[in-house]
Amino acid sequence: MPQMTMIQAINDALRTELKNDENVLVFGEDVGVNGGVFRATEGLQKEFGEERVFDTPLAESGIGGLSIGLALQGFRPVPEIQFFGFVYEVMDSLSGQMARYRYRSGGKFSMPITVRAPFGGGVHTPELHADSLEGLVAQQPGLKVVIPSTPYEAKGLLISAIRDNDPVIFLEHMKLYRSFRQEVPEGEYTIPLGKADVKREGKDISIIAYGAMVHEALKAAEELEKEGYSAEVVDLRTVSPLDVETIVASVEKTNRAIVVQEAQKQAGIAANVVAEINERAILSLEAPVLRVTAPDTVYPFSQAESVWLPNFKDIVETAKKVLEF
Repeated sequence: MPQMTMIQAINDALRTELKNDENVLVFGEDVGVNGGVFRATEGLQKEFGEERVFDTPLAESGIGGLSIGLALQGFRPVPEIQFFGFVYEVMDSLSGQMARYRYRSGGKFSMPITVRAPFGGGVHTPELHADSLEGLVAQQPGLKVVIPSTPYEAKGLLISAIRDNDPVIFLEHMKLYRSFRQEVPEGEYTIPLGKADVKREGKDISIIAYGAMVHEALKAAEELEKEGYSAEVVDLRTVSPLDVETIVASVEKTNRAIVVQEAQKQAGIAANVVAEINERAILSLEAPVLRVTAPDTVYPFSQAESVWLPNFKDIVETAKKVLEF
């Protein structure tokens, strides 16, 4: 079984679906000849031709509108927004159009669109490139929001997203693109959307995270183990809709929980997870559910991001507050 980075796994997933379905189209800024700014689409235009893998103008609103039109004509568009910080330019297409089309048409039309975009800090990008804006799209009913944490999951979840008949926002953390390799099966396989994964079993506290923060949570769990605490790590994988069943099952087992996100504290995925726990499992809790997040400020310039981003030390500190409550 080959060892792949996340970027290689994403490229492999795109190749798999381009082969499987002639209606799959991949397009965006610089995804053709250049293979994308991170080379996620490298070699795909050469293999499948300019009609199926092609560059667009630098206009996210145009990319969104093109995706909707193609979906209405029976295609399965896979547009790339070069960085998710640029999502504001395409928000009407996402929330105003794609998310509502099945309802608006009385079920006559669907929007089988998978919008890929890199995001996330820790790689010293310029301003507006690293923002974690998943909370914006997760708030919109009709959009599924998927954030893988490993190469294996990136491939399986992306194939599932492309085959889904509803719009999926597929967010790829830039720090994970080439940070490690993992065994990834050749050929096609799928991982169901909307299903969380328990990355590490534990009995004393649940650490719920997604994306790059899953790896910080796993480091924190190792540190806590040295002090005699057993931490369970739950990877959400899909942040909308949430897998509430897996979250509640973990909390009912450990009776304590913290939720970790890279995004700022206000609103966001973590707040929603905490609310779901309080509504469904409050009688199982022996301490308040706390959050580990970035501060409520705009994303800082790259020189300061290392002190702004949450890390495993923050998770350990917060976990101890809950464990010692």
